[in-house]
Amino acid sequence: MRSLLTLAALVAVTALPVQAQKLVIKGSDTLGAKLVPMLAEEYKAANPGVSFEIAAEGSTTGLTAIIDSTAQIGMSSRRAKPTELSGGAAKGVILKPIIVCFDGMAVIVNINSTLKDLTKRQVEQIFTGDVTDWSAIGGSPGTISIYTRNTSSGTYSDWKDLAMKKRDYAASSQKMAGNEQIAAEVAKNPNGIGYVGLAYIHAPGIHVVSIEGQSPGKENVLSKKYPYARPNYYYTNGEPTGEAAKFIEFTLSEAGQKIVEKVGFMAIK
Repeated sequence: MRSLLTLAALVAVTALPVQAQKLVIKGSDTLGAKLVPMLAEEYKAANPGVSFEIAAEGSTTGLTAIIDSTAQIGMSSRRAKPTELSGGAAKGVILKPIIVCFDGMAVIVNINSTLKDLTKRQVEQIFTGDVTDWSAIGGSPGTISIYTRNTSSGTYSDWKDLAMKKRDYAASSQKMAGNEQIAAEVAKNPNGIGYVGLAYIHAPGIHVVSIEGQSPGKENVLSKKYPYARPNYYYTNGEPTGEAAKFIEFTLSEAGQKIVEKVGFMAIK
């Protein structure tokens, strides 16, 4: 009788559902709108016990989530700022960057625009508001409409550093939540201009403008001939562990990096 009870107990324990693993990833829209969800779907196919919560609301939110321990992975299109590093250290958090892909920030205009190429100086003049009409730089007359990312975005900060000599955006610039929103607004506005990651350059109604003859293609981005190129990151609190470490390993694997390139970014290997 006792052996039967023992067997029944073992069967009951064996029948208990396996505890699901939930991986919380927050941060960059550049990574989180397309790439990370695709990586997550592929990862879940091989690891059905894992679920994901992905919030793509800007790089700042990703770094904050790691500092506040509300996510295991933070997505960021920029390096952590000194204030973020010190803020993390004050809470015992060590912000560890892991490069997961390379990207180029492409300048986009409406598909009906006649402009095909801009100089770096012209880009700076447009986004700072020094130039406000397309006719001043060889385009058809019309007031320039500028679309940018919002202030929580790493792309917003990187664009200031790489394209604007750290100057302020034009007061007339319109802040968008993500790359897809910028592309959509430029597509609707014949006088629109904005910048997006390479995963978003094939949106309908837009075309990419080269910069001093250099397009944001793979070779130009990796060789840094294209001026607005950058790495994208995962951030963790020190060395990643558990499911976060496994997902990062998958992202960096050959299979993960094939997804990186399929989405439109540049693989790190």
